[in-house]
Amino acid sequence: MSDYLALREAVIAGKREAVTEIVKGALAAGEDVNLLLDKGMIPAMREIGDRFSRNEAYVPELLIAARAMQSGLALIEPLLAGSGRKDLGTVAIGTVKGDLHDIGKNLVAIMLKGAGYKVIDLGVNCDIAKFEEGVAQGATIVACSSLLTTTMTYMREIADHFRGRGVKVIVGGAPLTQAFADEIGAAGFSEDASGAVKLADTLRAS
Repeated sequence: MSDYLALREAVIAGKREAVTEIVKGALAAGEDVNLLLDKGMIPAMREIGDRFSRNEAYVPELLIAARAMQSGLALIEPLLAGSGRKDLGTVAIGTVKGDLHDIGKNLVAIMLKGAGYKVIDLGVNCDIAKFEEGVAQGATIVACSSLLTTTMTYMREIADHFRGRGVKVIVGGAPLTQAFADEIGAAGFSEDASGAVKLADTLRAS
């Protein structure tokens, strides 16, 4: 049986090599990939996210934990389809048209994956047609990122486009506020990756 506590602590500490070693050993021993996620990796990412929310961890710690998580996910993801696992839902995420910044978007994507969501990463410079591709693949949440005041206004068009279609548009990025999200009719706003996961959880339950 795997040492789930050791896996959890390795992810939180951002020890990629240790995460890879633990996961490889567990898979070689025939461990259930779902247990590796549910007892080790997902609790780790939720814990580091909670620490971030309490100002007990900061962006660098969040990033190294996310990268460690990704190293384990890379080994597990090919096996998940055959495990019968049901994800929490599908999120299509992208940086909006005209904006090429992706660090924040990438972090949110990894945090969502770590929490158990299927994530369709659309990349950067995404127009409405690109987000439509994500919805066509089953996304019920569209997550839009922007770092520039000149590109954040495009989010209004995205929110208008998906309104009334059962797709929930959430927004985030440095220049954004809850007031802006309310103004454009977005389903939600988060100022950080941990908050984005909690927002997705809330929308899934609603």
